[in-house]
Amino acid sequence: MQELLLFLSDLHDNNNREWFEANKPRYRQALATHQANVARLIELIARFDPAVEGLSVAESTYRIYRDTRFSKDKTPYKDFFSAFIVRGGKRSGYGGYYLHISPKGHTWGEGSFLAAGNVAPEGYVLSSLREEVEDNAALLAQNIERSGFALDTTNALKRTPRGYTAAAEYEYLLRQREFILSKSLASEWFLQPDWLERTAALFERCKPFLDQTNRAIEYAYEQAKG
Repeated sequence: MQELLLFLSDLHDNNNREWFEANKPRYRQALATHQANVARLIELIARFDPAVEGLSVAESTYRIYRDTRFSKDKTPYKDFFSAFIVRGGKRSGYGGYYLHISPKGHTWGEGSFLAAGNVAPEGYVLSSLREEVEDNAALLAQNIERSGFALDTTNALKRTPRGYTAAAEYEYLLRQREFILSKSLASEWFLQPDWLERTAALFERCKPFLDQTNRAIEYAYEQAKG
């Protein structure tokens, strides 16, 4: 992992095609390490969440090349490795387990972190999640607290959306536009020999939260099918 972290750190400082091509062997080695780690992490998570059993690395990882067509940031490469381990694969729309390795941070301003949930749900899915808050807010708040992760409120609304009601202490949940838990990690985390097992153990604490939110997501999908 030391070489992987060093490669990402150097890429952060030299994010251009000339440097990347000259360091292609380092990239291939770092990528192979990352893919092996993700394969192992899938196995570890499947022990407590059978829904991800059998997922491939390709279904759970992303290319390093950035799509810069509509971005002001024209750097050609992502300076991080990531994985989204979730039932049905990374494009399924369900909430899952996200790993982000970025020793120097990136354009989002984040360093390395773990997350659990789903990003940018479609409107009808978000409606189902808010209905779940109305019905079971106390349980959801409990699952968030017990996870040991923090609820990401970055994109939350300033006011409770019309048509929804909850006890005052849970209104913050109705204002969420995404239901994501996150936990920051220092680079030293990945240098521990058992970091994969430790990471899986942290993700396991998020499973009750994911089970609850994924039931709401699944209900939305079933209703949409008619």
